[in-house]
Amino acid sequence: MAPKALLSVSNKDGLVPLAQGLLEAGYQLISSGGTAAALQAAGLPVTRVADHTGAPEILGGRVKTLHPRIHGGILARRSDAAHQADLAAQDIAPIDVVVVNLYPFRETVADPAVAFDTAIETIDIGGPAMVRAAAKNHADVAVLTSPGQYEGFLNALRQGRVDEELRRELALAAFEHTAAYDAAISGWLAARLADQRAAAAEGPAEAPLRLELPAHQSLRYGENPHQPALWYSLRDAGWGAARQLQGKELSYNNLIDLDAALATVREFGYGNGAQPAAVVVKHTNPCGVAVGRGCAHALERALDADRLSAFGGIVALNTAVDSAAAAQLTSLFLECVVAPGFDAAAREQLAAKANLRLLELDPGAIARAPRRQLRTVLGGVLVQDLDDAPVEESGWQVVSARQPGIEELDDLRFAWKLVRHVRSNAIVVARDGQSLGIGAGQMNRVGSARLALEAAAERTRGAVLASDGFFPFDDTVRLAARHGIRAVIQPGGSVRDADSISACDELGLVMVVTGRRHFLH
Repeated sequence: MAPKALLSVSNKDGLVPLAQGLLEAGYQLISSGGTAAALQAAGLPVTRVADHTGAPEILGGRVKTLHPRIHGGILARRSDAAHQADLAAQDIAPIDVVVVNLYPFRETVADPAVAFDTAIETIDIGGPAMVRAAAKNHADVAVLTSPGQYEGFLNALRQGRVDEELRRELALAAFEHTAAYDAAISGWLAARLADQRAAAAEGPAEAPLRLELPAHQSLRYGENPHQPALWYSLRDAGWGAARQLQGKELSYNNLIDLDAALATVREFGYGNGAQPAAVVVKHTNPCGVAVGRGCAHALERALDADRLSAFGGIVALNTAVDSAAAAQLTSLFLECVVAPGFDAAAREQLAAKANLRLLELDPGAIARAPRRQLRTVLGGVLVQDLDDAPVEESGWQVVSARQPGIEELDDLRFAWKLVRHVRSNAIVVARDGQSLGIGAGQMNRVGSARLALEAAAERTRGAVLASDGFFPFDDTVRLAARHGIRAVIQPGGSVRDADSISACDELGLVMVVTGRRHFLH
């Protein structure tokens, strides 16, 4: 008896070459509906499911393959005598290859105006049942769920290598396929019900959170060597779409720091038309940030902001890296560099640093990334919108007696863009488009201010200071004045705002209140 292959696919890419390969290997083809029609149109012999089962399609095609002659043939264990006796008693032939991909539900509901009944009719029933049956019995059955698997399977079939390991890999892909399909259906239905409840004020407006992220790669370890780690990512958006041009594999900590560096440098644009800017990050906090006349100038200024801390850092640039910038990058030890591009001369220079990780990230990949941020807590996930909206100055108020000059206002803008990317409590000292001192993550605001002012040292004279949260007391303003700071910017909102404003007026400082806080935990 010829081995049998059942083919029932919505996506018919590669169908005919696969069927031809199966026929050449001696398989009899069983198919239904449009798949059978496509094979017959190509002149290939095929047995329709209705002829194989002896039962017609019913309910307008809703029931075609849900039949013991289909599922018995797929699920029967070849080594089980009782199973084989059942097949013989019912005159059921084994099915050795199952090729199924599912109705295009996700593509259908991508249209927000799709009718509810239309979406329901694109929920596949027989397809997932066959896929799951074949995957369960992968000890005896090979299951294909994607055209991308066809060529490799035929090569293995010709070479006699359709072994248990290959069938198990195909089974894993099959279960991932049906899991993602079910998640898409339940997510869509939950969203529709949530919209209905919200409209009727009957319940929460939020649908349950469901994630579908493929495994991107295993990482050497997590934050520390004793912590196993994996990277899951969309493949065409965000970091999953980055091209690593050279260097060692990325680590868990590299990715966390790269994300912080990219978020900071994007404050100044990214790609064509961006104001050239460079960011150096250590342990998720920027230690040097600057804008410049070009990529190399911005990078030099960012490194000069704190060369001691820059050693072993992560660098993000928002314009393409040229030869002059590459010379700066090879002047000290760095872990990673990310930029929209690297020209040929820069690539050649940077190749001398074989372990330096170079990542090319297209602006389009950033635009395609989701605009929500997820963070795990014990037993759950927190979700928030990204804090990456452009700075909005319309709500800013000058609350001091002294008004800022043009240069002071430019410095305050720069410092405010930067402070939102420093871990709270956060203080930034800056001047002329360059960070001079950064205080991060302290338990009190004046403690962060001391760190930033001490790091800036004598450069504080005439600089500005930004705070991510309000001043609960006037001590930070008075400390800043003693170091020569000329203007401060902060959200405002403290019950003691008047004390800090009064201190500014007493000491001749400018104070701008933004009305927006930027804590980063």
